[in-house]
Amino acid sequence: MVAQDGTALRVEAEGQESATALVPRPSGSDGPDSAGGSVPGPPPLPDPAETAQALALCVAEILTGARDVESIARWITDDVQRHLHQRAAYAARARSASPHRNRRPSIRVGNVVVSRPRDGVAEASVVVHTRSRARAVAIRLEERAGRWRATAIGML
Repeated sequence: MVAQDGTALRVEAEGQESATALVPRPSGSDGPDSAGGSVPGPPPLPDPAETAQALALCVAEILTGARDVESIARWITDDVQRHLHQRAAYAARARSASPHRNRRPSIRVGNVVVSRPRDGVAEASVVVHTRSRARAVAIRLEERAGRWRATAIGML
């Protein structure tokens, strides 16, 4: 489940730990105006590891059929959304031919490694564990409008 309360993207898988990625509040909701005369700068970006962890869990859920791509559309670019729609369609066809199609997916997120090649860009690799295997999710996050957005996602 993804809950958006204006300050966080919270991802919870039933029976699993939750991952939370904090996002900045919209401008104008910072609380009382500062009387000092200086205008505060934009809030710092949240930790990209938390965002990558939450998105990797969401991608795994999308590819197992437990989540719709539209549920994370706000956190990904249009190109990534099209890519995930294609991958979800391929995965759905593969599931329909499998004798285990009624199994509920059991997904947990493992290690997260983040590199920062330059300001406003983070590249992460996340290990996602299912019942039968561990898979790697590679995510490129870029700062857009004061928050992280995935501009590329690949799952091996």
